[in-house]
Amino acid sequence: METTRIIVDKNVENGKNYEQAVDLLKSEEVVAFPTETVYGLGGIATSDLAVSKIYEAKGRPSDNPLIVHIGTTEEIDRYVVDLSDKAQACMKEFWPGPLTIICKVKPNVLSTKVTAGLDTVGLRMPDHPVALQLLRQLGEPVAAPSANQSGKPSPTEGIHVEEDLRGRIPMILDGGATGIGVESTVIDLTLDTPTILRPGGITKEMLEAVIGEVEEPTHIEQKAGAPKAPGMKYTHYAPNAPVYLIEKDESAINQAIQAIQAKGQKVALLAPNQFATTAADYFFSFGEDTQQEMALHLYNALRACDSTDAQIVLATVTSTDGVGSAIMNRLEKSAGGHWYK
Repeated sequence: METTRIIVDKNVENGKNYEQAVDLLKSEEVVAFPTETVYGLGGIATSDLAVSKIYEAKGRPSDNPLIVHIGTTEEIDRYVVDLSDKAQACMKEFWPGPLTIICKVKPNVLSTKVTAGLDTVGLRMPDHPVALQLLRQLGEPVAAPSANQSGKPSPTEGIHVEEDLRGRIPMILDGGATGIGVESTVIDLTLDTPTILRPGGITKEMLEAVIGEVEEPTHIEQKAGAPKAPGMKYTHYAPNAPVYLIEKDESAINQAIQAIQAKGQKVALLAPNQFATTAADYFFSFGEDTQQEMALHLYNALRACDSTDAQIVLATVTSTDGVGSAIMNRLEKSAGGHWYK
């Protein structure tokens, strides 16, 4: 299969490009497109064939449910039932935006391959001009996980999608770099106490300001049972070399690098700019030492390791307040929970 990557510039007329993408989706093909978080790989969520092609292109386990993207609030009632007051409040406050809401799915509408056989579905409205234009022109629900090979770092640029899925999908709408860098927050609002299943750009504190008490279990605590949201069960976000977490302590980092190199191994360090002068064989920056910068650069840095011959990756950590919860969720999964000792 030939993969076409088309640049969609907001300053240029892109009508024909969107028409081509819509035609592909309506013919039960898949198309990659940018959102404000990462690039998604979309197929019409009512089509078993289209959804099967998403799983096939990514090499994704079929018991891992998919998030459904919509372009207008008028579509909500077509796909979910028994929408709670808290769910409606979150939609009003955070949509369009990086929040996925777990709702009770309307029977016999969406492909069961989207829900992985569950009676719930994750619904979101992305806040990106390309995604919204595509969804509104299509007028159908689009199932869209991240547009990468399953388990690898998520793509934040169109070229990342091409590197991972060239020859596996027909089209990439390239809208440039994404803005947030980590996937949407997923919150289950079918439970008595709303529970965050995957942290993201919309934080626990932001949600509690709107709907009151919210629980946020660790990803270890969430592992039992069938996953209700992407990223709950399998290893994610990992480069080829093993990743180890390490505190942002210059002395500890230097000692770790020396110990690794003494064994004849090459090491890549992922850290804020101030650690660029270490003796690591490769350095990939998390940007300035802020959580926003770290979220933005996280996947780029993890991906960059695969272009090296590093045998070990050291990644510095952050606190779990605010968006730090999302960052640490991704880092811990990337490292399989392993810290450098």
